[in-house]
Amino acid sequence: MKIAILDRATLGRDIDLSPLCALGETYEYQSTAPEEMTDHIKDADVIVVNKIRCNAETLDHSKNLKLICVAATGYDNVDLEYCKSRGIGLCNVPGYSTDSVAQVSVAMAMSLATRLFEYQQFVTSSEYTKAGLANRLEPVFHEMSALKWGVVGGGGIGTKVAEIARAIGCEVVVCRRKKEGDFPLADIDTLCRECDIISLHVPLSDETGNMLSRERIAAMKHGAIVVNTARGAVCDEKALADAAREGKIFLGCDVYSVEPFGEEHPFTEIMNLPNVLLTPHMAWGAYESRMRCIRIISENIVCYFDGNAQNRIV
Repeated sequence: MKIAILDRATLGRDIDLSPLCALGETYEYQSTAPEEMTDHIKDADVIVVNKIRCNAETLDHSKNLKLICVAATGYDNVDLEYCKSRGIGLCNVPGYSTDSVAQVSVAMAMSLATRLFEYQQFVTSSEYTKAGLANRLEPVFHEMSALKWGVVGGGGIGTKVAEIARAIGCEVVVCRRKKEGDFPLADIDTLCRECDIISLHVPLSDETGNMLSRERIAAMKHGAIVVNTARGAVCDEKALADAAREGKIFLGCDVYSVEPFGEEHPFTEIMNLPNVLLTPHMAWGAYESRMRCIRIISENIVCYFDGNAQNRIV
């Protein structure tokens, strides 16, 4: 078996890939540009990808390809209909990053709610030293127990975030399709109008694309905190940027419609604002999460070729 890992750099230099290497002849590429795909996958039986687009344009020259393993839970970068037409299998890795993404989501929300970076800047700029007072209490912040947290998405990550939010004292409501669960439910419009914190934990689909629209952002409370660790395209990014620039919302974001985003992206103009916290799509990537991901990918490959596929999408 020949396995090609096409964007090794996105997995982190510290991660041990021996569980994959033990399965066959393994080729590691730090990255793969579209024009390099033909050469990198021409003999591969299995490709492991994280962010690379897999469609007719990039895969047509793969003569031996039998399985695509996405090093992620989401697989919106893969053309499912094309894979079906070619008889190429697709496996993802559900649930591996739940704790990691939930941790970063909550950390973002709490940092923005507590105005930590503004207080840190007051000290590191030497203003604290010059002020002559032992403490500073501006900007005003509130206890988490005084806030209402709306969680959009009732899967593993959304549920974990809701549990943590409840544990730190927040009133929690959840927007989800399924009616069962331990938390009160609210539709997306009610959640946007009433919640102090809104965090997004949904996959990207036709249904969720642009679900946080300009109209829903406009309906939010002044000073609402928006955290997106889902997919960039579930939000109107220009509307988020406008609201953050106007001081209407606090914004924490780890994902973007284009990654990395360029100078023309609306977030470029707001990234240095004190009410904005942007991170480079790292929420999924705690060390333990990434090691878990590699282990499950190796299990997916073994099960697929044993005829007992697990985590199979196609």
